[in-house]
Amino acid sequence: MQERQVTVGRVRHQLADPFFVLATQNPIEQEGTYPLPEAQQDRFMFKIFVEYPSFQEEFEIARRTTANETGEVQPVLSADRIIELQRLVRQVPITDHVINYALSLVRQTRIGQPGVPDFVEEMISWGAGPRAVQFLILGGKARALLHGRTHVSAEDIAALARPVLRHRIVVNFAAESDGVTQDDIVDKLIDITPTKEDALTSDARFQAIFAS
Repeated sequence: MQERQVTVGRVRHQLADPFFVLATQNPIEQEGTYPLPEAQQDRFMFKIFVEYPSFQEEFEIARRTTANETGEVQPVLSADRIIELQRLVRQVPITDHVINYALSLVRQTRIGQPGVPDFVEEMISWGAGPRAVQFLILGGKARALLHGRTHVSAEDIAALARPVLRHRIVVNFAAESDGVTQDDIVDKLIDITPTKEDALTSDARFQAIFAS
């Protein structure tokens, strides 16, 4: 992904823009699929859980796939248009206090660092790196545009915290034994992390996080 190329044997294929990578995991399979190393998982922007379809969705799946009906895929956007939208997303402004909020959520997952809450020290063996902050901000910019806004809010960051952080946090054995998941930890961090600029700058614990 990072090299923007695919090598088959001795033949190198450069990937044209835009491109993206999807990786699927089936939770019930024991052979044939293996967990990605944490360093590779970190390159993915989101980890999204795909739930069962709704009744109506499954009804349509059953109806369409058991008949002679053949669906035709129609293009929605051209490659140039996607690249244009990607550039537009990066132009969305974000205030310093919202960046501080994203930083605070991520930096509080790093054990042994100043200002990290006790429950993180007790439940996490490894925290999220700088890519988490970058993806929270970029995702927040895209979400703001999708909601008709031209600026990023703390709400955008919080809404994306689970899919951005859940594959970047490694819970320890004690947390697993108690049934604590990465999402549980992210939810706790959202609950305790202030979103206002004055709250962030007046709390000694968060000053320690930003100063370190």
